[in-house]
Amino acid sequence: MSKLTIALTKGRILKETLPLLAAAGIEPLEDITKSRKLTFETNRDGVNLIVLRGVDVTTYVQFGAADVGVSGKDMLLEHGGEGLYEPLDLQIAKCQLMTAAIKGKTTKVGRIRVATKFVNVAKRFYAAQGRQVDIIKLYGAMELAPIIGLADEIVDIVDTGNTLRANGLEPREHIADISSRLIVNKASMKMKHEVILKLIDDIRLAVEQPN
Repeated sequence: MSKLTIALTKGRILKETLPLLAAAGIEPLEDITKSRKLTFETNRDGVNLIVLRGVDVTTYVQFGAADVGVSGKDMLLEHGGEGLYEPLDLQIAKCQLMTAAIKGKTTKVGRIRVATKFVNVAKRFYAAQGRQVDIIKLYGAMELAPIIGLADEIVDIVDTGNTLRANGLEPREHIADISSRLIVNKASMKMKHEVILKLIDDIRLAVEQPN
């Protein structure tokens, strides 16, 4: 059997992915959520899991360090899909990618400053609207940028919107619906076609099963 490496995303996505893998017959031999390790053997011979930051999963799969991965659609939109297949929407970790600004504040006319970690997504979104923007890349605490005048708007993930409201912001424009996707390295799909197709089918059945 061909060795298969599956890259998983830390945090909320990991917790929602593990039951899908279990339903597909793949379970780690130890509790991933309580371990500091980054690589894990499973109950399936030749199938290993690695646990990464979300921003790195697409890179590991693109360059073939992992055959298969689970990544948020936000990361795929930012990273681009070169070298990847995206065969399955896992229907987990659902949220939205949106713009946000200070509640009730009128949108500034002309060139604006936008803070985000989704630089490529933001550039495409505002360019499509014909709006001129200066993008400021931040890695966290995005909500602070409009409050202290660093930016006019932000582009960020919105789940419940509670964090925005707690900081006096409101969601404005919808950019994309986000959920986690199964991604596959294109070369791996050719070389390990049978085993990867079975994995996709098993996980698809797990996704489609009613809770």
